[in-house]
Amino acid sequence: MFFCKQGACKTVSFAVNSQPLRIAVLNRIFKPTGGGAERYSIALVEQLAQRHEMHIFAQDIDHQWPSVVYHRIPTPFVKPRWINQLWFAAATWWLTRKGFDVVHSHENTWHGQVQTVHVVPVKYGLLHGRSGWRLFLRYLKIVSSPRLLDYWWLEHARYRVRSDRRIILASRRLQPIMASAYPRSDLLCTVLTPGVAHVHEQASPEEKLAARAKLALPSAGRCILFVGNDYRKKGLPALLGAVTHLPADCYLAVVGNSSQIAGFQHEVQTRGLGERVFFLGALNPVDVAYRAADCLAHPTLEDTFAMVVLEALAFSLPVVVSGADYCGISELLVHEQDALLVEDPRDSMALGSALNRVLSDSVFRAHLQTHGKRFARQYLWSEIALQQEQIYKSVSH
Repeated sequence: MFFCKQGACKTVSFAVNSQPLRIAVLNRIFKPTGGGAERYSIALVEQLAQRHEMHIFAQDIDHQWPSVVYHRIPTPFVKPRWINQLWFAAATWWLTRKGFDVVHSHENTWHGQVQTVHVVPVKYGLLHGRSGWRLFLRYLKIVSSPRLLDYWWLEHARYRVRSDRRIILASRRLQPIMASAYPRSDLLCTVLTPGVAHVHEQASPEEKLAARAKLALPSAGRCILFVGNDYRKKGLPALLGAVTHLPADCYLAVVGNSSQIAGFQHEVQTRGLGERVFFLGALNPVDVAYRAADCLAHPTLEDTFAMVVLEALAFSLPVVVSGADYCGISELLVHEQDALLVEDPRDSMALGSALNRVLSDSVFRAHLQTHGKRFARQYLWSEIALQQEQIYKSVSH
């Protein structure tokens, strides 16, 4: 059977000679420069395509893989987003209603035997912690908003209890949240965290220099890496503040959504960090940035898991990350062993102190690297894909 103990994957058996399945995967965006949910889906598809017939249904596709079939869904409604979400659900229902053994959705759709949840449910966000008049007013807001009604209806349909439905949670952090929002669906839920393809040795000095040259980063100095598409949500403002408390030879490389760079340029200049912050935009793959860096900083304000942390650990990078109140993977990490956890990621002084400790103490840094790699080895995509296959077999026609 399949299960994850404390998020770590256990090997399960899967017969090599099992009949290949015809599987439809639903993602509005299917490209590696997307967010964690998109990269999670892509990594699983690449693993499963070795043994199954994989079909991708998406509106925005930037991916090529042998034997994978891509179906581009038109986008007649870019905005408002809720209408596009409803359109995508309807279009993919029509196209996948016949001819597939399994339909696996990573989106708010009413169809699909397998549903992967990457974020906090809308219902929980709207109603949790409210009672009395506050709850009544929130329901009034929902019924008077076509946007909220759309998301509400799609989500309820998505998590409706069916004998052939399985719900996959991308983080253990989502378990109590789902149980609170949709208690009847709790028995259908299984945790399958993100993973990594490989665990790498620490970049050699030559490899680090080559990576920095490729990214036009300074060859000398200590490089802190930040990776995220939503700069503010992932804690970049606090990180900029932390850099001001670090020695002058420490600089920051920012990887992610290029459209957000302009909004932070002024803050960088105001803080006097113009020569110490380098915006690299979206990278595909991010591997070269992991090789160029000395550590990863991920002071996120909200992450159900945080794939980037696991990826950095797999590249032997020491990591400074928000505590478990803010970041799902931190529930699994041992403080000062696997990574350095910061209780309040908004505290620039505390964040700067943690980064300075990692960057200045070579013995402690080596300790984090050794244990971080050991942690990452528990989360290999090859093992997670076997668990995913077991779920597919349990619901296939």
